[in-house]
Parts: sequence; C-alpha cells; structure tokens
Amino acid sequence: MKRISILKIFSVLVITALLAVSCTKENPDVKLDPKLSTSQVFDVTSDSATVVGFVVAGSDGFTERGVCYNTAANPTIDNNKIAFTGDTKNAAYTITLSGLSFFTTYYVRAYAVNAGGVMYGEEFNFTTLPVLPFITTSAITNIQSTSANGGGNITSDGGSAITARGICFGLNPEPTLADNVIADTAGVGEFFSSFTSLSASTKYYVRAYATNSVGTTYGQQVEFTTLAPVVPVVSTSAVTNITGLSAVSGGNVTNNGGVEVTARGVCFGILSNPTINDDTTKNGAGLGEFQSPMTGLQGLTTYYVRAYATNSVGTAYGEEFSFTTLIPIRVWYVPGNYVAASYPGTTYADWSPENSPQVKSLETAPDQLEGYVYMANGTNEWKFATQPNWDGPNYGDGGAGILDPNGGNMNSPAGYYKLNADAATLTYTAVATQWGVIGSATPSGWDDETALSYEPESRTWKGAIHLTAAEFKFRANHNWDYNYGSTAANGTLDAGGSNIPVSLEDDYFFTLDLSNPFAYTYSANRWGLIGSATPGGWDSDQNMSWDAINNAMTITVDLIAGEFKFRANDDWAVNLGGTTDNLEYGGPNIAVTEAGNYTIKLYLNGTIPTYSIVKN
Repeated sequence: MKRISILKIFSVLVITALLAVSCTKENPDVKLDPKLSTSQVFDVTSDSATVVGFVVAGSDGFTERGVCYNTAANPTIDNNKIAFTGDTKNAAYTITLSGLSFFTTYYVRAYAVNAGGVMYGEEFNFTTLPVLPFITTSAITNIQSTSANGGGNITSDGGSAITARGICFGLNPEPTLADNVIADTAGVGEFFSSFTSLSASTKYYVRAYATNSVGTTYGQQVEFTTLAPVVPVVSTSAVTNITGLSAVSGGNVTNNGGVEVTARGVCFGILSNPTINDDTTKNGAGLGEFQSPMTGLQGLTTYYVRAYATNSVGTAYGEEFSFTTLIPIRVWYVPGNYVAASYPGTTYADWSPENSPQVKSLETAPDQLEGYVYMANGTNEWKFATQPNWDGPNYGDGGAGILDPNGGNMNSPAGYYKLNADAATLTYTAVATQWGVIGSATPSGWDDETALSYEPESRTWKGAIHLTAAEFKFRANHNWDYNYGSTAANGTLDAGGSNIPVSLEDDYFFTLDLSNPFAYTYSANRWGLIGSATPGGWDSDQNMSWDAINNAMTITVDLIAGEFKFRANDDWAVNLGGTTDNLEYGGPNIAVTEAGNYTIKLYLNGTIPTYSIVKN
C-alpha cells in the first residue's frame, strides 16, 4: 500500500472530523457523539502492516482504542485485535500488525470502546507480500560410480509462482546456481533429478532450489560419495544391412563407469556370447553411439554379436543379437598340378587351394560359379575345393560332368578353360576357349572372329587388328554361345552384351582380361606419338601402325631434340612414358637429344610395355 506523509494523514483526519463520519456500533441503541476514523494502512510486508486510527472528541470516555482485523470483511474485536497502549492524548494512533500470513488479504478497522459500546472506523484491506518458496532437498539414492538420483519437494510457492526449480551440486559445500545445475519443470510439489557424468570415488554436495518473483531459496544440504570406477555401460544396436558377406551393427556407450572409455566396437562370432577375443570392430573411444560394419562373413551362417566398451577397469558387453547371413557370393578354388607352370610370375602353387585360380558366383545366382583358368601342361590334373584349404568339401570327377566329393582328379589337355560349376546340382563343365574379335569393323566381318593370343604373364588375350568405323564384339570357338559385348561401352564386358562401336578406322591393339570372374574387361587402343620432339608438338598425335612381323606398334618419323610420350586414342587418359625396358602409365617424358629420322616400336605384349628407338 502507498505510504502517505504525516501532513496528508492529518489533513484526512481533519476532513474526516469535519464531515462527522458516522460509525457503526455493536450496540445500536447507544448514541455516541465522538467520532472514529481508520485513516490509512502502510508499510505492508509479508507478515506485518501499520494501521493509523483517529479519534475525534477523544475525551468522551474511551477506555480502549485499537485496530481489529480478519481475513474476512467487517472484522470486529471478536476476531483479531490489537489495543493501542501509547499516549491517548493525541487523537491519532498507530498500530503495527505482526505475525500475519504471507500473500494474504486482510480487512482492518480502527475501533474504540466506551461505556456505550464499541465504535468502528472505515474498513481497509491490504495483501501481504509473497516470500521465498519453501523447499526441502530429497535424500540421494541409487548412487553409482558416475550417477545418482536426487530431487526436492516444494511445499509452498511463497505466494508467487515458481519459475524455476531443480538441484544444484558441486565439489564444495553450499552449492548454488553458479555451480552445476539440473533444472526441472516449474511448479510446486515433488520433483526428481538424475545426476550423470559424475566422477567416480568423489564426494558431492547437493541442494534443491526454487525460484519465484521474490528470489531463489535452497533446501537443506545433503552429500554423497560416488562409488569406485566400474566397467562402462553399453548397449548393442540391432543388426541391419545383412548380406551374404557382411552386416551392420553398433552400440551406444551411455556411462563410462567413472573413467575414460578407451575402446569400443562390436565383437562377433559363430558362438554365443562373443568377446573381444573373437572378431571385433574398432569404433574409437568415449561415450555415445557408434556404427560398426562387419565384413568377411560366411554365407548362410548364424552369427552372434555384442557391443563392447573398455575402460581401465575392464570390458563391458551389451545385449546379444544373432543374425544369419544370406546366400553369399560363393568362391571355389581350382588346385591342381598345372598351376605353377600356367601362372608364371605369381605366388600360385600346385595343389594349394589358397594359391590357386578361383571360380565365383553372383549374389543373384549364388549356386552358379564361373571362371577362366589357363592350363599349360600337355595333361593337367585338377579339382574343385570349396575352401582355401583341403578341409572340404572337395570335388573330383564323378563322370558325365558330375562333381563327386570322392571322385578322382579331373584331367584336361592344355587350354584356356571356361569352368562352370553348379553348387546345387553338383555338376560342372570345362570348355577350352580361343578368343578373338568379330564384327562389322573387323577384317572378317560378322562371319568369323579375328584371333587374339593368350599371354600367360599378364593373364590376358592380346593382339592388334585393323578396324573400320563400325562395330565389334569378343567371341570364342566360332560359337555365339561364348561372346561378350559392352552394354555400358566403358571397358567392362557383359555376356551377350551390346556391340561395341568404333568411331575411327585405324590399327587397334586389344587386351581382353577374363581372369577375374564376372569382372571381365577390355581395351581397344589406337596408339601414337606426341610431344615437343614430334612434328605436331604437344598439340596432335603422330599415328602408329601395327607391325605384324615385330608384333609392335610402329612409326617412322622425323624428330627434333625435345621430348615425347606414347598416347592412346588422342587422349591423355591412357599414356606411357619412361625407359625403353620399363614404360609406365602416366610415366615421365622420353627425351630426344638429337634431331633425325627415327623408327620407334612400342611393344605392348608382356606384363610391362617396352619400346625401341633407332635413328635411321
């Protein structure tokens, strides 16, 4: 309430006396000439207020004067009263009400008593101010190495709405909002809070807090000590993206156990409850979620997987999931007595499955295996091994194209074989093939293929053919049962695929690579010379032609002192540079120190391209 000055108070009193304000009486039959006024209320606090009364003609036998008040209107001395005990010579008197309830509306009147009864002044009302909230701190429960539960209880909002509440905690006594805080939604009543990311073996001090318009108050302090470090807490993610060879899992480290997590990932195996001693992935360190691809799996196999997390205390594991891989790409091996002789320059060895050529399947047809194998001996013995060892099952010849786990060795004469095996029916074929190029761009058109030659060192078919601007494909054995085109026309081959276009007539050097099952490739390149030493400089190629006698791309050309390189198809995508006995793709420029007429031959057979240069 607004405080008024003493001058204003007395002005009100004089006016009141002159107006001869009538007052109610408890005994209506008593007629009193004196007058009484309640002039003002001021200095209102949360538990007190000051009231001024004024008696006109105060000498007329008043035996008591004071203030009465109540939380309901029209208070009387039968409710609450405070009698004035000061000097009664003055007409005005002041009384302070104390012990009031906070944020409560009170009604107040001055009163005076004489022989005639009780007289009351005008009624005023006022509302005490709000106070800080009343809050207690709950006991700490579920204490762990890095977590605990706490909370508080707001029993009164102090007469003003709660705008914030929660718990504050720290390593020092009497924590405040300046320390660590866990906020809760506003309101009165109980609330619960969880401490996380605490340090192990550490003492913490805690107080609940509550804030209203008056300010913030704190509950009593409680304290607790976290437990010693333990292993982390980790959960395992569900397994997804399951294929024949891989799957994806992962996990979430939600608690480090009180010390740093130094390793995390998943462990998996074919036995239940895998540990870090089994196959594992490594997914960094620390808290949080992680994803783990599992690779190198076997098809149609049930695996068990658990997430793990390691700290200085030990390793913890998440829940276990199991999954079964799909039908995979099958890989079989073709060991035999032919291997070492047929694959020079490799680590392949006779009768060693893991060091032998392979046949494979596609995921779309997992039982159908295919591959090309070269057998150089006059007579070659071999088998199919389903693993890179002799643990089996291993298949030999059961007669009439049957695969027999107890059969003897297959016998084949020298040749480049297309091997097919059916894992479902246990049958196989082995067809010796001779590959060439056929099509409207080739010398024989679509009537017959122009032969290529197999080169064991590079495991490819090679040769040079003069092509016109038309089309071609690769075919074997003069039979359309064995042909490859390129649907994408990008160097990859498809069985029975589209014809491959030729844009320019020229001599082309071919490389056909069938050594990787279902990943067959080719190149058909025109070759030329380019560089500062050539007539066209670095701007245009000097075309080379095929020399069938020397099996080389050849050119005779006038050169000046400078540099040159070999380039395919007038494009830098394929180029050769380096020394005469070791050309490298993208290698260094070749120097010409003296001008003259030179014959240059580029040898593309063999595993490493070479060249010769002779001044005429």
